[in-house]
Amino acid sequence: MRKIITLSFLLFGFLWASGQSWQLNSETNGIKVYTASVPDSKVKAIKVECYFDATLAQLVTVLLDVKTCTEWVYSTKSCTLLKQVSPSELYYYSEVNIPWPAQNRDFVAHLVVTQNPETKVVYVDGPVVPGMVPVKKGIVRIEHSTGKWVISPVGTNRVHVAYTLQVDPGGAIPAWLVNMFAANGPTQSFSKLRSQVQKPVYKEASLPFIKN
Repeated sequence: MRKIITLSFLLFGFLWASGQSWQLNSETNGIKVYTASVPDSKVKAIKVECYFDATLAQLVTVLLDVKTCTEWVYSTKSCTLLKQVSPSELYYYSEVNIPWPAQNRDFVAHLVVTQNPETKVVYVDGPVVPGMVPVKKGIVRIEHSTGKWVISPVGTNRVHVAYTLQVDPGGAIPAWLVNMFAANGPTQSFSKLRSQVQKPVYKEASLPFIKN
């Protein structure tokens, strides 16, 4: 049953992403950031595309190493592993720094990694989920967010990454602040991720559920 649910989420994510009318917002050092309008939402969806000189296992290992998210994910204040379901599935809690006068946001995400055995393409699904951590005073809980990674091998030690994110930040938040995060967040995060994946601790990464 869990496999069926996971595949359903991945299929929904693919249909959602492919159905968007993406517009190129910026391109910096090979990192392309696209935005798209979302029905009944003031916040646009984001898609990032880029290439990394890394193996599939290297990049997936970084994504699963949630305690280091503060080192590369834009404006992340903290990130804590809550539950390790299996080597390829976990739950984590994160708090995001938001400039005054807005309040910080937090969320609990469910990260699931799967791989197509024939194409070797890796899918990482990371929707937010309710519960597990009580709502904290002075912090707005993000209740609706869907983040998805599609990581494709394109040669020896080289991968193409397509990341899509649709999020409702919840509460009142100024338009200028939303635009700032949309403009700066993806580029800064992926620039730092490109450096993160090259750190010695990840260079020889190997995962039993990932075939490079």
